[in-house]
Parts: sequence; structure tokens; C-alpha cells
Amino acid sequence: MRHLWLHGFASGPTSSKGQFVKQRLQERGIELEIPDLNEPAFFDLTVTRMLERLDALTGAAGGVVLFGSSLGGFTAATWAALHPDRARALVLLAPAFELGPRWSARMDPAELRQWRRTGRHAFDHHARGRKEELSYAFLEDAQRYPGFPLPRCPTLVIQGALDDVVDPALAGEFVRRMEGRASLIELQEGHELTADLPGLWRGIERFLGDYEARPTP
Repeated sequence: MRHLWLHGFASGPTSSKGQFVKQRLQERGIELEIPDLNEPAFFDLTVTRMLERLDALTGAAGGVVLFGSSLGGFTAATWAALHPDRARALVLLAPAFELGPRWSARMDPAELRQWRRTGRHAFDHHARGRKEELSYAFLEDAQRYPGFPLPRCPTLVIQGALDDVVDPALAGEFVRRMEGRASLIELQEGHELTADLPGLWRGIERFLGDYEARPTP
């Protein structure tokens, strides 16, 4: 069984959440892979490219457990919905549902128009500590995908009630649409979900224990 972590927008493999969960899983004898989804170039990042990277990484793996943060959570859920025979379980942290419409609504209208006109816009890249340009193709591509991908596998959503990046109500709506296949843990913190990493892990550990106790499909 492969376990992969998909980091968030302008993040990377060194994210504190990813590394913390990686260490906890190692203690259980599980190797968590954290690919750098910025590669080969952040400018050309799209959801489609992330999905293709995930296809290449998983190869012929019989089953995959995915962890995804923000944009990575949206991508993980999208991939799992497209590959119901391969996705075994999902852990989604502040998943960026309704990605395309929400991004357009949040962005300053003048900056959005300029991004569309020029085809490029500089965003703060937290992992690299500098601004990096991103193609407008990112937003165009995001609009192609359903705002609420609905995988068939057991799913845990962890959402910050004080999140000012992703509306916390989106997590609840996703869980409602999943019709019993998903559960929600809401924490009293913001989008980063790093205020209480041990508490975060306790929720993940309970979910993984419940999942592992189920009969293999």
C-alpha cells in the first residue's frame, strides 16, 4: 500500500504538517512519500499536471492512501474520484473545494484582469520564500474540475473553523454530499492547521485505525 502526501499551493515537501505526519507514520512502520509538486516549474502548475504526476507516482500500485493539504486536498479527492479502484482512503486537510470559482471571487478584480491579460501573475511562494510567477492556465484548468469531487473511499476531512482562506462551510457540504463515506473534524484554528500538531495527528490516527480494521475491499 502506497501512502502519499500532496502539499498545498506554494508549499512543498518540507511543510511542517507533512513532515510531522511523515514522522508519526514512520513510527507505525509506514513510509509517507511527499513529492514536490512545484516541479518541473511552478509557473506551469495545474491540477491536471498534479493528477498526471500522481498517476506516474502510483504506477501499478494496487492501493493508495492519500493525504492532501488545501490544493493538495482538492487534487487528492479529484484523483480518488477518477480512480475509485485504486484510492483506498483519504485524509484531507482544509481541502480547497470549489477551487476555480472561489479563487476568482477571492482575487482582486484588477489583478485578476491583469493575470488574464498578461497570462502571468506573481504569488508568494511560502516554501521558497519569494514571489514566483504562475500561468493563468492554472485558473483556466481549475475551472474544468467539479467543485466537489466525490470519491468512493473512506475519507477524513480536518477543517479549521477559523479558516480565512477556504470557507469552513465547504468541508461540511462535502461531507454531506459524501453520504456517509466521509467524516469531519473541525478544529478551532486557521487554514494552516499547525497550532496543535499532536491533536491533528490524534484525529488522523483514529481514522487510520478505523480504516485498517475494515475488511480489505
